[in-house]
Amino acid sequence: MTIPHFLQRLVLLFCVLTAPAAWSAPLVPPPPDVAAKSWVLMDAASGDVLAEHDGDVRLPPASLTKMMTAYIATLEMQRGRIHPTDMVTVSEKAWRTGGSKMFIEVGKQVSVDDLFHGIIIQSGNDASIAMAEHIAGSEDAFVPLMNAEAQRLGMRNTHFRDATGLPNPGHYSSAHDMAILARAIINADPAHYAIYAQKYFLWNGIKQPNRNLLLWRNDGVDGLKTGHTEEAGYCLVASAKRGNERLIAAVFGTDSEAARANETAKLLGYGFRFFDSKTFYKKGAVLTRAPVWKGAVREVKAGVKDDVAVSVPAGEVDKLVAQIVLKPTLVAPVKQGDVIGRVEVRQGGKVIKQSDVVALENVDQGGFFRRLWDSIRLFFKGLFG
Repeated sequence: MTIPHFLQRLVLLFCVLTAPAAWSAPLVPPPPDVAAKSWVLMDAASGDVLAEHDGDVRLPPASLTKMMTAYIATLEMQRGRIHPTDMVTVSEKAWRTGGSKMFIEVGKQVSVDDLFHGIIIQSGNDASIAMAEHIAGSEDAFVPLMNAEAQRLGMRNTHFRDATGLPNPGHYSSAHDMAILARAIINADPAHYAIYAQKYFLWNGIKQPNRNLLLWRNDGVDGLKTGHTEEAGYCLVASAKRGNERLIAAVFGTDSEAARANETAKLLGYGFRFFDSKTFYKKGAVLTRAPVWKGAVREVKAGVKDDVAVSVPAGEVDKLVAQIVLKPTLVAPVKQGDVIGRVEVRQGGKVIKQSDVVALENVDQGGFFRRLWDSIRLFFKGLFG
């Protein structure tokens, strides 16, 4: 029997009106075409990769390498092993190194702070080697520090052979890894990260511009680093902030200085248009107090080891719910950093992110009678639920 046309339309309307909520989920279009060998778009708060193309392919990173050189210098300053006012004597090796230069002179002394600016803004190969020699004694001794830090950060497709990014067999990285490094730099030290936004640096009477053309555009870009060799093509890692949202784009192997800026801007614009980010909990903040059995005190401060953040399609942030789930029975002693629960971020009924909840302080065992009394209470708690 043929169903009349008007009944077909009624059935279709009924299906639309009663369809599950997923029917109306926001549409995220595919990313734009990016004329590059490899690229990654990352949410800086969560570390979530929003879009990518061959993001883990190993490629020569050129002067993006200097991001690691500068990052290690930042860490060494934080540890008090070097200081911004330290004076560094320029070696002949640093002075003779070709490619982009800060134009430091052999035998002269330059401060660590000036070298730091020369690495980031002028992409100075000479400054990079001088910094490496100051930190580790030689560039060869500095390279293992670079690789150890890359491993600690989870840069699985990176191996450094020098501090500059000049062509070197076996020296490689990936767009994903460079985005990971950029995120670490941004979080490490706001004062040092601010240097990446500086457009010019004057040294030895020579004023050189930052090669990151996106710094001259009004789109929130405030870093990070360019790179170029014949082998690598034109590369760029850039970060931008709009409102409370920060994104990182890493682009490898474009055809020109203008192309790397334009292709990177495409990615950032796409990310800001179609994704929102929310940070629920900050590293080190006291989120709750967890009950402790048999302890010198009854509670322990609890928080998260790293920021808990997620990135979702635009318009979905308000639907997210975060919940802290603690271990049901926590017995002393408790050490700072011990995992004592988890955070779950849910979208509808689905958990989209989990993170450990940790103790923010030590709790020693209580005295004999406290332990005895709590043992009795735990016995009956287990007995009667």
